[in-house]
Amino acid sequence: MAKEGVDMTEETEYMIDRNAGKEAVNVESPSNAKEMRAVVLAGFGGLNKLRVSKKAMPEPQDGEVKIRVKACGLNFLDLMVRQGNIDNPPKTPLVPGFECCGIVESVAENTQGFEIGDRVMAFLNYNAWAEVVCTPVDFVYKMPDDMTFTEAAAFSLNFVAAYMMLFEVASLREGMSVLVHSAGGAVGQAVAQLCSTVPNVTVFGIASCFKHTSIKDSVTHIFDRNTDYIQEVKKICPDGVDIVLDCLCGENTGKSLSLLKPLGTYILYGTIGQCLSIFSMCDTCKVNPIKLYEENKVIAGFSLLNLLFKQGGCNLVKSAMDKLLSLYEQKKIRPVVDSLWALEEVKEAMQRIHDRGNIGKLILDVEKSPTPLMANDSTETSEAGEEEEEPEGDNDSKERMPFIH
Repeated sequence: MAKEGVDMTEETEYMIDRNAGKEAVNVESPSNAKEMRAVVLAGFGGLNKLRVSKKAMPEPQDGEVKIRVKACGLNFLDLMVRQGNIDNPPKTPLVPGFECCGIVESVAENTQGFEIGDRVMAFLNYNAWAEVVCTPVDFVYKMPDDMTFTEAAAFSLNFVAAYMMLFEVASLREGMSVLVHSAGGAVGQAVAQLCSTVPNVTVFGIASCFKHTSIKDSVTHIFDRNTDYIQEVKKICPDGVDIVLDCLCGENTGKSLSLLKPLGTYILYGTIGQCLSIFSMCDTCKVNPIKLYEENKVIAGFSLLNLLFKQGGCNLVKSAMDKLLSLYEQKKIRPVVDSLWALEEVKEAMQRIHDRGNIGKLILDVEKSPTPLMANDSTETSEAGEEEEEPEGDNDSKERMPFIH
């Protein structure tokens, strides 16, 4: 987290000078090919590397479906990708994005389970932020009839990650206690809702003060990260908690680990593994493996995208998705949407994540027109580079009214 201050200064300065760093991005496509709009990242760095450009429309290969995209999810990982702060970054130019939803437009040969017109949501290994995508059926799921496209774009990644961490990794059961950092973010809100489906689960939420009013009903107890929440939690649970979910890492890791009960599970998720090592990241939060052994504590990591695209976890994810959709249809869970943005407003949306202003999920609405404020300069906006799940400010709230469920 050492570069946090540098990133924040860079991002804010870029917001002030919207014309800084302009550069043309040419995305060539064959003149005889059908074209579509897509967000293109020309190179790693600031948001001046992003443009909405024309690209050749993809066509499905064997085992794939072609989806006319309605909405896409925006996650902190997308900011990390833009900056190149991930292991083995892909070559640029590329189309970012890992999740979307829409309508099946065509089905390739040897593809079963989907028909033209099906409403679906999908995971992609990049390329989601476009008007049309193609992806293997293993990563595609039918939407419930009453689920909106906005909800679908906010559902798949966050709820699957939350579900698998709680039930597959940590084995959440009745009467357990869970501490979730960044309780106001999209994953944090999914965690809180899923915990409410299990009897007598106590949820401790850590979030910025300005979010407390909005999320206080979703958790059992809520605390400000800047207070001594460790002592407050111990007053309620003297023996500690069973599960800790941490997407932030840093100095809070050592403190939160001290709250873990024997046989408890501490899960690191998000982009932690791509930029920090828990065992040697800094003097204040080194973890001694021998101490873990002596205290009977478990540290685990979770990356949904690695599980899907590198480790053959499609069946595990499908099983989780089936259970989640059942809970949705029973009206036990519902994604929390922070705001909707046009593709041309992707930079402003990233700035909102950077400024830690979101409660729930930010959505790119492919059919939405940019607001007049941004329409004249929709390709030149802000910088971004902060942790999605725990916003600390709301510097752009004057530009955007949040989407309200």
